[in-house]
Amino acid sequence: MSQLSSTFTLDSSLLVRDVAGSYRPAEPEEVLQAALRVLADQLHGTEMLSSPQAVRDFLRIKLGTLEHEVFSVIHLDAQHRVIEYVEMFRGTVTQTSVYPREVVKEAMTHNTAAIVLVHNHPSGVAEPSRADEHLTQTLKSALSLVDVRVIDHLIVAGPTILSFAERGLI
Repeated sequence: MSQLSSTFTLDSSLLVRDVAGSYRPAEPEEVLQAALRVLADQLHGTEMLSSPQAVRDFLRIKLGTLEHEVFSVIHLDAQHRVIEYVEMFRGTVTQTSVYPREVVKEAMTHNTAAIVLVHNHPSGVAEPSRADEHLTQTLKSALSLVDVRVIDHLIVAGPTILSFAERGLI
């Protein structure tokens, strides 16, 4: 009972139980990891086009605070349900190298019917660069050769997410 009453004296911190069964305040990283697991579970197998908010929430937490660029893909089946989210390439503060061959190979491995391209801008500015636009067209062309449709390319910049599809760039 004393353990429980001491728990109530804490502020509104989230608690985690350690291996010994004692409760302690969760570290910020533990809270983020738990949130990512919940959002990933919500995302997996969902209708991509009917739950864009779940996708955006997941990506904000996953990529929005990184200090380096990451290029990821969301693999979709023929009904646009999420098969898998895969971080493919990691870069520096201002750029990352993306290899179309590897993206196509990954799509084939997952038996992907459609794909969403995703990367972050650590600068906090979501506007696509000419290189982003060129990469999107290159990947769209390469993936079309194996009948994989590019649904969107999302840029995550902190809390802001820019959609190439919404901008008419796909």
